[in-house]
Amino acid sequence: MQELAELAGVSVSTVSRALAGKTIINAKTRERVVELAREHGFKPNQAAQNLRLRRAQAIGVVIPMGHEIDQHPSDPFFMTMLGHLADALTDRNFDLLLSRVIPSGDDWLDDLLDSGRVDGAIVIGQSDQTAVLDAAAARHRGLVVWGAQVPGQKHVSVGSDNVLGGLIAGRHLIARGKRKLLFLGNPSPPEFGQRQQGFLQASAEAGLADYVYTLPIHLTSEAAYAAASAFLDEHPGIDGIFAASDVVAMSVLRALAERGLAVPGDVAVIGYDDIMLAAHTSPPLTTIRQDLEKGARLLVDMLFRQIDGETCESVQLEPQLIVRASS
Repeated sequence: MQELAELAGVSVSTVSRALAGKTIINAKTRERVVELAREHGFKPNQAAQNLRLRRAQAIGVVIPMGHEIDQHPSDPFFMTMLGHLADALTDRNFDLLLSRVIPSGDDWLDDLLDSGRVDGAIVIGQSDQTAVLDAAAARHRGLVVWGAQVPGQKHVSVGSDNVLGGLIAGRHLIARGKRKLLFLGNPSPPEFGQRQQGFLQASAEAGLADYVYTLPIHLTSEAAYAAASAFLDEHPGIDGIFAASDVVAMSVLRALAERGLAVPGDVAVIGYDDIMLAAHTSPPLTTIRQDLEKGARLLVDMLFRQIDGETCESVQLEPQLIVRASS
């Protein structure tokens, strides 16, 4: 930059401002500096500039796997959410730094936020790390979470109304005449626990509380398929299934087909998320849609507002029943 200033016959600070596009610099001077920089192949050192500005120009996107260590970012739900987040961050000229974390202590999130590598973090899913999220939120403004809204939580979250989603799913199955019901999912993470809560509420409304099973199940497709297959063999007569995710629901469709059970005639199936593949299963999957694109843009917008000093409130998006052939 010193050499460029000498070539242009201006100060180093003028070169810096000209390359940054500052309008306080005379337009002709700015154009001359930019042209000289282009002729001599000069490019500002972005890392050095970020260090001076105390900005990393990157946002950490973290997937904590406290309860589900075998799940990977290649999961269709994660891939969909990551795509929308990447689009929203690119629009702001920020990079996305992806981390999949299997927590081994309580400082994994503080370590990332204190590292200087990111200007803030978006956490996808609370897993079993609510206490860690609350503690980090007390120290760092640049933190938002995709997940459930839980009374008393300290961190800011965006997510669907999971209780309502479960309630809608349960009422839909019951309206279709299904009476022996199954919830597939591990209710320990807040999101899945709330989906189960809504499903059980619908069952109780219909006087079916004694006819509802819950099978805690892993979210990877093969593990879900194996567990669902074993359960169906041991519990014939199940006629309505609500799965905590579309991936689990798709695994169930496979298990039902192998047993010669017609969907939805013998067993109706509902998933959750409405990932792209849900419309292309056989039969196409009825599901509870979360607006993941809107959710991702809300996460990014709220994160930057908080970084800038604003205090944001958690947001719940209304889920929508998407009826297809599986129910």
